[in-house]
Formats: sequence, structure tokens, C-alpha cells
Amino acid sequence: MKYRITHTTKYNYSQPVGVCHNKIHLAARSLPQQTVTNFHLLIKPDAFASTCQKDYFGNRVDYFSIQEPHRSLTVTATSNVEVRPITRPPAFTASPPWEDVAQGIAKRRDELSLSAYQFSFASRIVPRDPAYAEYTLASFTKGRPIVEAGLDLTRRIFEDFKYDPRATTVSTPVDVVFKQRAGVCQDFAHLQIACLRSIGLASRYVSGYLRTLPPPGKERLIGNDQSHAWLSLYCGDEIGWVDFDPTNNMIPATDHITIGWGQDYSDLCPIQGVFIGGGKNRMDVSVDVATISSDA
Repeated sequence: MKYRITHTTKYNYSQPVGVCHNKIHLAARSLPQQTVTNFHLLIKPDAFASTCQKDYFGNRVDYFSIQEPHRSLTVTATSNVEVRPITRPPAFTASPPWEDVAQGIAKRRDELSLSAYQFSFASRIVPRDPAYAEYTLASFTKGRPIVEAGLDLTRRIFEDFKYDPRATTVSTPVDVVFKQRAGVCQDFAHLQIACLRSIGLASRYVSGYLRTLPPPGKERLIGNDQSHAWLSLYCGDEIGWVDFDPTNNMIPATDHITIGWGQDYSDLCPIQGVFIGGGKNRMDVSVDVATISSDA
């Protein structure tokens, strides 16, 4: 699948902003099954200075500063991305027992420090707790293949928790989501990561986009898509990392476009920064994930 993704964020301020400095995670990540053919960042008013670099996890991060008074700010990121099917999908029953993977992570911490071991700890947003471990072990029974168990946990979160945008905010703790059994994709990703880390497994937060299709007979609404979040589980040396989407009860494929990964959402916030002045402000976000032809 080939996509053109347009992510626009608009800020309007009641008073002038004298200066602002911003950090952006909006560029898709190049992967074996994902190729970024073009990325363009448009900032209005024009940035006084801008640069980009890779963060600790290898994700692209853009920085910019505006040093002139302004009452509005618009950031538009446009990406052309090709996503291909996984050449060798993980075999559910042929994957190793989950206990073997957990033991391997604990024993080989030096070799896996940059790829898996670091993702087995609690992080700023994602805790580890015996209550999460108890919930998880209903899926991760003794000797069960890790991919099969991961998919079962994904299914249970999908069935046990209600998708409700009004139930949480971006700062709602995982324990609140766990108790009220409701939230959005970010919450479900954090919850499943907390469950997996609580039994000694390595799991990372994945940020990206999901292609959505309109109901039969309806036209696709431009700009009505949203950012999406899911997670990856380390399934041993041979298989590596496998993605799971608890919001949709599936293993992501060509409808998912990856921006990057980290310990949790705080490592991949789309736009964050500081500004001086501004008074009251309003933010509006528009995301459009459109398929494009092969010659586009």
C-alpha cells in the first residue's frame, strides 16, 4: 500500500507569542517493510531556525524555533510512505514458550540492552504491578507460545475494555484505565505494555497512523483520520519484535504506518515545546491518510 499522510496542527492564541521552541515526532520511520519516499514539514510563520536528528531510539525528531511575535502557528507534515506485507508472518504456535523469552531477557541483559532489555522496566507512564501480572497470566499460561499468548491478551483487552474518547485524557494514568475498563488506543497500548512488562517481558510503545475506511455508501472524509498507537512484544531471537493492536484486536499489517517507538507516549509526543506569552490558546488537529497510485 502507498499512502500520502497529511498531519496538520493549528494553534491560535488570544495574545501574541513572542518566542517558541518546538520538538516534533511526525516523520514515519524507515523499516524493512516500510519505505518513506518523501517527507516535508511546512511551518507558518516561517521558522527562525530548524534542524532534525535521530533520537535515542532511532526515530527522526524535528526541532524549530520562531522568534517573532505571532498569534497563530500551523505545522503541516506531509509524508509519502509505502507499506509492504510482512514476508514471513510469525507462527502463533511455533513461537517459543513465553517463559523462555522472559528468562533470556533477564540473563542476556548486556547483549539485548539496546533492543529488548530496556523495554522490560517500568517507565514514566507505564508502571509494573502484580495486578497487571495477574490479569496477564490468564493468557500467558505455562508453556504457551509467546505469539499465541500475546494475541490472546490482545483479544481480551479488546473485549474487556470499551473504546470511549470521553473516558480519558492524554494524562490519564494506566491504573485508572485498568479500573474503569475504558479509554482510547493510547490507553490500551500502555495497558498491554504494563501487563507484559509486569511478567518480565519486553514491550515498546509504537506511534503511527491507521488507514480507516468509510462505511459502505459513504465518501471518505478528508482530514478525519487520527493518530494511532499500538505496541510491540519481543518474542525471542528468531522471531524478534511482533506488533499487536489491542484497539482493533489484530496484528498490524499494511493498514498501519509506523512513526516510531519508545518506552511510552512521552517519547513520541507529536508536538511539544515551550512558548512565551500567548494568553489562552486553542489547538486543532487534522489527519488525513490517503492511498495514492503507484506513479504518484
